[in-house]
Amino acid sequence: QVQLVESGGGLAQPGGSLSLSCAASGFWFGSYGMSWVRQVPGKGLEWVSEIYSAGSVTWYSEAVKGRFTISRDNAKNMLYLQMNNLKPEDTALYYCAKLSSGDSGPFDSWGQGTQVTVSS
Repeated sequence: QVQLVESGGGLAQPGGSLSLSCAASGFWFGSYGMSWVRQVPGKGLEWVSEIYSAGSVTWYSEAVKGRFTISRDNAKNMLYLQMNNLKPEDTALYYCAKLSSGDSGPFDSWGQGTQVTVSS
């Protein structure tokens, strides 16, 4: 049974930093690409970043490029998102999500989310 558990959210000031983690279990973590996706209440889901299964390729949305860094530790079954220079518009519920087929395909599993609030 696939399980994804996010942690590390909280309150940060504009310009500050937060580090999110996602603990994965129930599948061969090192064989699947993973993403971070966020959602603002009342708005749709917004894709934030993706990392390939081996960790060698990463992708970022234009909104976070240069400020966020995605990484993974396949030995520990962990996914991370380092968020620097946070902006109020980064406020959202952040989910980690598993790709369905290696480094491609739609998402087939999600965590419960961790709230990030950026405010002075």
